[in-house]
Amino acid sequence: MAETAARTDLTALVTAAHTALRDAVAGVPADGWDLPTPCAGWTVTQVLQHAAGDQLAFAAALTGGPGPADDPFSPSGRLGGEPAALLEPALDAAAAAWAGVPDDAEQVPSPIPPHAFPRHVAAVACALDAAVHAWDIAVATGRPGPLTSETAAPLLGAAGAFIEPLRGYGAYAPALPPERGEDAVAALLRYLGRDPRWTPGA
Repeated sequence: MAETAARTDLTALVTAAHTALRDAVAGVPADGWDLPTPCAGWTVTQVLQHAAGDQLAFAAALTGGPGPADDPFSPSGRLGGEPAALLEPALDAAAAAWAGVPDDAEQVPSPIPPHAFPRHVAAVACALDAAVHAWDIAVATGRPGPLTSETAAPLLGAAGAFIEPLRGYGAYAPALPPERGEDAVAALLRYLGRDPRWTPGA
């Protein structure tokens, strides 16, 4: 029973993050794709390309299937079609890959170093990537961030297992100092090197 509950929690976490990213992308206005984002030097389009590529990378690690065709860390900033045509296959692939992870899997492969983690840590890494880039896209286009404390708290709780090594690869900026009284969303964003008060043009 406990294992079933744990699996449900992980599935719900990944699903919530995917929903946040899907909604953030769907809400980008027609003139919003070239706007700057909290990811320094990247536009909304580039964050979308990166986020979609990362989800494909997680799916490929879990299934052995094809990964992203382009380097997620060098997004072109040019969309060759509708945004949903890029995002939806990536989210579907990641969701299907997680659904296929056996209940008794203790370690699962991951695209991020050291390329294998306990199942809950690997799932958090996948969910966190989608959720934080959903926040990036939403706030870049002047909308409220989609992260909630219910989602942010479990992400923050496991993030230390993989974020610190990734800083060495330049994947995340140095953590910002926490501020008293901030909620789990702000604490997570600061840990990821993002200013929770970031606004377009700031």
